[in-house]
Amino acid sequence: MTRSAFTPNAGDSIIVRLRIDGQTKGFSQVTARIAQLNGQIGAIDLVRPLSQGASIRDFSIYTSGVDHGEEIVEALGKVKGVEVIHHSDRTFLMHLGGKIEVTSRQTLKTRDDLSMAYTPGVGRVCNAIHKDPDLVYKLTIKVNTVAIVTDGSAVLGLGNIGPEASLPVMEGKAMLFKEFAGIDAFPICLNTSSVDEVVNTVRAIAPGFGGINLEDIAAPHCFEIERRLQEELNIPVFHDDQHGTAVVVSSALINSLKLLGKKPESIKVVILGAGAAGTACAKMIKQLKVGNIIACDRKGAIHKNRDDINEAKQWFADNTNPEGLKGSLNDVIAGADVFLGVSGPRQLTVEDIKKMAKDSVVFALANPIPEILPEEAGPHVAVMATGRSDY
Repeated sequence: MTRSAFTPNAGDSIIVRLRIDGQTKGFSQVTARIAQLNGQIGAIDLVRPLSQGASIRDFSIYTSGVDHGEEIVEALGKVKGVEVIHHSDRTFLMHLGGKIEVTSRQTLKTRDDLSMAYTPGVGRVCNAIHKDPDLVYKLTIKVNTVAIVTDGSAVLGLGNIGPEASLPVMEGKAMLFKEFAGIDAFPICLNTSSVDEVVNTVRAIAPGFGGINLEDIAAPHCFEIERRLQEELNIPVFHDDQHGTAVVVSSALINSLKLLGKKPESIKVVILGAGAAGTACAKMIKQLKVGNIIACDRKGAIHKNRDDINEAKQWFADNTNPEGLKGSLNDVIAGADVFLGVSGPRQLTVEDIKKMAKDSVVFALANPIPEILPEEAGPHVAVMATGRSDY
């Protein structure tokens, strides 16, 4: 059986509806079987009681992946006196019909409401904005609305999965804007990977938004898209994968070094992944006075003598790896104080970590499955992995 790299978690949780004969024995057998299979019960809800002590109940169970969930469901169906009525994936249930919607801030209950919200009254508002364009920030949603723009070319750690498949992620980001900052955001998933087409499209829709959040656009296109939009638009343009990641990583690094009593000037940082996130993180970490940074891509360490790198990676060759180290991650990680993973799942091994310096820190940020899990790294290293932390 193949299971997810994760321990039981909400992202892989299921709901199983069971008909249980007997109030005590059947119930205890169900909970015991779930525990035996390393499932974790999140909640138990009584749907309705039945005659002779039987009942129908919903069990919310954290699993470690699809296969693990199916194993648990199959096992519960074999418990005497228990019937599996149906089971569902909780994450898919959350996504049914999408996760966001547009709602009205004003009610439309009377003809007066319609006359002010729409025609004829709205025409006077349009004319006012035409005479004074700055009023658009006062009289429309532009003041508090962000466009989340992607071409689906670098979604999470899943790669180029396209605009349709990227939509659940963009909806999720819109929820974060709304729930944590009170900002309305809307997914704009573009069916093009052309820099010119992306830039032209975003420029054309910009009048309706107060800011642009670029999301999950692959390097090196993301660099040019961001640069051109920042030059051509008069609203903020932010690439989350670059600067959002860099801010969080830099903050975590500052705190880590304070805790460990190390100075930025004296540490060695190895970055696995030389795309958008890796580039932005390296540039910001350098501003913290970290001088010894080595970046690795699929072909190994980036150094001045590499003749197979693009313009974006040339920055690494010119500004990092002061000792000119060559070879794979396994070769250059020796003595490293910090590992930063912005690459793919399971790229870092325990053997790699054993080569690192004393009191080392691992940022395993590949998403949704990190380079290594905290429980795999051992007790002598602080690990921050995607969506979880043992630090």
